[in-house]
Amino acid sequence: IELVTGVMTAFVAWHFGFGWAAAGAMLLTWALISLTVIDYDHQLLPDQITLPCLWVGLLLSSFHLYTVNPVDNIIGAVAGYLSLWSIYQLFRLVTGKEGMGYGDFKLLALLGAWLGWQALPVVILMSSLVGAVVGVGLIAFRGRDRSHAIPFGPYLAAAGWITLLWGDQISTTYLNWALGQ
Repeated sequence: IELVTGVMTAFVAWHFGFGWAAAGAMLLTWALISLTVIDYDHQLLPDQITLPCLWVGLLLSSFHLYTVNPVDNIIGAVAGYLSLWSIYQLFRLVTGKEGMGYGDFKLLALLGAWLGWQALPVVILMSSLVGAVVGVGLIAFRGRDRSHAIPFGPYLAAAGWITLLWGDQISTTYLNWALGQ
C-alpha cells in the first residue's frame, strides 16, 4: 500500500506541478487509497474520511483548481449523492434488498464536490464497467456466490482518481468517437 501511495503521489505531483492543485490532488489521492483499502477489507466507507474530504473539495472549488465554476462542484456533490441514492431506493423497492451502502453515495458526492457534475457520468460508467467485469469474473472463475457482496467503493475511487487526472481527455475522446470525428 505504501509503495502504491508513493507512486500515485509522485504521479499526481508530476501531473499537476507545484501548487495548490497538486496539494489538493495528493490529499484526495490519499483519501481514495484509504477508502479503497477500508472498503475492500471491511465493506465500509467511513464518514470520518468521506465527509471532511467532501467539504474540502467544496472549499477548494472556490479557488477554481479543478473546475471553472464552484456551482458545478456543489451540483456535483448533490447529484453524486442523489444518483446512487435513487438507484439504491429503486433496487430496494424492486428486490427488497439493499444493493449498496450509504458510503457509496457519500463517496460519489465527494467526487462530485471535487470534480464537478460534468465528471460524474465518466466516473459512474468507468466504475460500473470495471465493477461488473470484476464481479462476473469473481463469480465465473472463483466460484463466488452471487449473494456475496462486492464493495463498489474501490471502483468508484479508482474511476474518480482517473477522472481527476484524465477526465477531460476521456470525455473528449469518447465524444469524438461517438460522433464519428
